[in-house]
Parts: sequence; C-alpha cells; structure tokens
Amino acid sequence: MPAMPAPVISPRRKTRKIKVGDLYVGGDAPVSVQSMTTTKTHDINATLQQIAELTAAGCDIVRVACPTQDDADALPAIATKSNIPVIADIHFQPKYVFAAIEAGCAAVRVNPGNIKKFDDQVKEIAQAAKDHGTSIRIGVNAGSLDKRLLEKYGKPTPEALVESAVWEASLFEEHGFHDFKISVKHNDPVVMVRAYEMLSERGDWPLHLGVTEAGPAFQGTIKSATAFGALLSQGIGDTIRVSLSAPPVEEVKVGIQILQALNLRPRKLEIVSCPSCGRAQVDVYELAEKVTAGLEGMEVPLRVAVMGCVVNGPGEAREADLGVASGNGKGQIFVKGEVIKTVPERDIVETLIEEAMKIAETMEPVEGASPEVIAAS
Repeated sequence: MPAMPAPVISPRRKTRKIKVGDLYVGGDAPVSVQSMTTTKTHDINATLQQIAELTAAGCDIVRVACPTQDDADALPAIATKSNIPVIADIHFQPKYVFAAIEAGCAAVRVNPGNIKKFDDQVKEIAQAAKDHGTSIRIGVNAGSLDKRLLEKYGKPTPEALVESAVWEASLFEEHGFHDFKISVKHNDPVVMVRAYEMLSERGDWPLHLGVTEAGPAFQGTIKSATAFGALLSQGIGDTIRVSLSAPPVEEVKVGIQILQALNLRPRKLEIVSCPSCGRAQVDVYELAEKVTAGLEGMEVPLRVAVMGCVVNGPGEAREADLGVASGNGKGQIFVKGEVIKTVPERDIVETLIEEAMKIAETMEPVEGASPEVIAAS
C-alpha cells in the first residue's frame, strides 16, 4: 500500500515559483532550509569546507557575505564548486551586486536600506540578473530600514517593513523582473509574524522567513520555532533561515526539525520520550539520550517511544514503530504495537538499537508525498 500523505494544518499559500540555481522556491516546491557561512568568504577553502558541512546536514541553500572586493573575487570559485545554490549577501556597495551576478551566484540578497541610491539602480540590476538567470532576494530588515520609513512610522513596525518591501518589489516589476523573493525580518517574533501576514496579502511573491538576530541557540530556537510555526501553519513561507548565535549547522538542524514537526518535510528518526516525573521507575533522561545517540544518522521515518512508567508508557510504545515501556527494573519492547520481548533494564538501549536496525532495513524514506490538510478547529 502507498504511504498516506502526511497531514498539515493548512495548505501552502499559492506563490510565484522562482529558481535559485537548480532549486525551485515557491509554488508547489518544498519549503527549503537556508543558512549562512561564518567564514571570511575570501578564504575559499574554509568557506567551501563549511558549505560542505552544511550540505551534509541537509542545508538546501547557503548564503555568503560579500563586504569586500576580495570576497567578491572569491565568488566565482565558490559558486562553481558548491554542491548547493550560493546566495551572495550584499550591503552598502551596489557594485558587488553586479559582481555576484557575473560570478554565477544562484541569487543575490540585496538590502535596500543599506545601499545608497539603490532605487536608482534597480533597472540595471534587474537586467543583469535577467541576462544571467539570477534570482534576487529583497531583504528588508528592522535594523536597517530606510530612514524615510523610520521617520514616517517612528520605528520598524510591521507596516513600515511591508511598505519598504512592496515598494522595492514594484520597482523590479516595473522593469519586467519577477524572479525575486522577499523577507521582512524583525527580532520580535510577534512583529515579524504580523509583517509576513500583511505582506502575504499584498502579492504572490515567494517569502523567505527569518527572525533576525534571534539570539543564542536556546533563545533563538524558541523564537524561530514560535514565529515559523505561526506562519507555516497558515501556509505562509517558502524558505526559512533560523538565525542563531551558534555554528551554522545548528541552524540547519533546527530548521529541518521545525519543518518535520509541521509535516512540511518527511520525518526521519523521531524519538518520543516522556519528560519524566515521580512515577518514572527508570532514568528516562539517560535512556532517551543513549537511544538517540545510538540511532544518530538514521535516514528512515522511524518513530521510537522511550517511556519510563506504566501509566502512558504502554500506549505510547504501542503507537510507535518501536518502543519500550519501562518499570520494575525491566522493559517491555514493542514493535508495531505488539510486545515482542521483555528485557532487563540494563539491556533496553542495546535491544532498542538492535530492533531499530532490523526495522530500518525494511523501510524507505518517504520523498515528495503531498501533505494532507487537517482543518484547525
């Protein structure tokens, strides 16, 4: 029997589809995960090494900074050798926009608020991008909003962010260029969510989601998950970047987990474990950590329940592909809802890993399944 489509809260918003290198963004294309290198772009080897690490982690698109001429000079080599599309991140110097396009970058991120007389050069930028098949991201950011809009609104409100984005979009469209996506980033998830909601009502542009300067790993993960969940559950968002003060691979891991949690990307390994309480008769924390470590890298959509007591344990373990309900120094091992054996507590981890490997051999990742919509009540 074919696999049932994964349920989602709301269907994707209909947006224009654009190409970023050999990847599609928007329309019916899957929501993609982006990150940004932390290396100096002019250090080509270091940058390519980090891109390789991001690619291995599941990153779909990578952005590189281009603040200097040396960085611009490195773009051709990086764009050519990267296995995923490269976006050049441009601020202040419009000449680097043209350099990135000429270098063969898949896309260029432009920040209108940081580029002097940007509006006067849209025609030339649009023509160059069209000639080279390069897409653009109009990246409006609360921290670099045009001074005219700050004077008008007093601060980076959702209305101010949206007005900036819509204005810049109109300039590109006036010159017949439509291969762009838009972001309106803010560090406050509430402001950010409202800005994207408003922007989604103004046009069919594909949208890149991001909470800018989200903070250290824990705080940034919470803020990003909250904001992305609110928007993606409404069908808003075509590509995402989790901005963390942490190694970029961590951004990719969080982004993928957010999409998997919303069934917007096929789930791979999922550990279901109880938070532990006074009823627990085993060390659930240690048990879950050891099982997670032992199954790291598993590529199949396997759901493993690691439960610590007899209250919810048997039910959760029965619903998972593989599970254990622990108590009284032993664990009942469930496979596909049936108890297959009972083992001493010391053997639980080894047994779960062994059984997981057996199940994994019979499974294949589900790719490209159309999601089923569950209406929110």
